[in-house]
Amino acid sequence: MADTGRARKVAERIKDVIAENLQSVIKDPDLGFLTITDVRVTGDLQHASVFYTVFGDDDQAARTARLLTANTGRLRSLVGKHLGIRLTPTLEFIPDALPDSAAHLDDLLKVAREHDAQVAASAAGAVYAGDADPYKHDEDENDDVDAESVRS
Repeated sequence: MADTGRARKVAERIKDVIAENLQSVIKDPDLGFLTITDVRVTGDLQHASVFYTVFGDDDQAARTARLLTANTGRLRSLVGKHLGIRLTPTLEFIPDALPDSAAHLDDLLKVAREHDAQVAASAAGAVYAGDADPYKHDEDENDDVDAESVRS
């Protein structure tokens, strides 16, 4: 069992190796504009999950995923040569959902800003239903004492 520090270093090395050599291994024009966003390696260094994003539409992302799956063996061989460890981890390519999540959050924030603007616009001409300051103050207590002395 490897420590987490070593697994993190191996993950960073795998990320660098794949990112630097991807175009030379996969010489296909259908390969989209690809970014390796993260690599996570299991504690025993047997499996690596490679997260990536593709710039383009869904069709481009599908073609890129197909090419990555078809060339996983060649990429694993390349990683094994550059890592220099006894066992080369298996590679699994996973599309990164982070850009989609970020876009969804941006949309939600936009809706919230619009709602806040509507609330602010409706509150602009609002007036208090009662007094502007409904709380008792020390001056009010003195007035109550004076009113009681007048009643007696």
